[in-house]
Amino acid sequence: MTRAEEALWQMLRAHRLNGLSFRRQTPIAPYIADFVCHSARLIVEAAGVHHNDPDVESADRRRSNFLFQRGYKVLRFTNEEILDNRDRVASLILQAARSRVHPPPSQPSPARGEGFDGAKQ
Repeated sequence: MTRAEEALWQMLRAHRLNGLSFRRQTPIAPYIADFVCHSARLIVEAAGVHHNDPDVESADRRRSNFLFQRGYKVLRFTNEEILDNRDRVASLILQAARSRVHPPPSQPSPARGEGFDGAKQ
């Protein structure tokens, strides 16, 4: 891993970011995501200088579109962003994850008389 990827992993691993579970180097179809949170269908990528190359940028767009079509959102940060502004990166990741994770529907509580339709059996 690059220094930026290592810094990002230290931020995301072991449920450190608001309890979210991230995995690293995870295959998704023909691609390997740097970091993925399956519950939020969120992929976080660290982009080195080579991602400024027009051919690489084009490949990144195709990759992001492919993943989007499968329900994933891709966040891509430059190595410099990750190393120089970790708090902002963490905030953006958390914001994206929160917008994509929906709490489970609440279950009725029989103790409070909920979920009972009153029909006798």
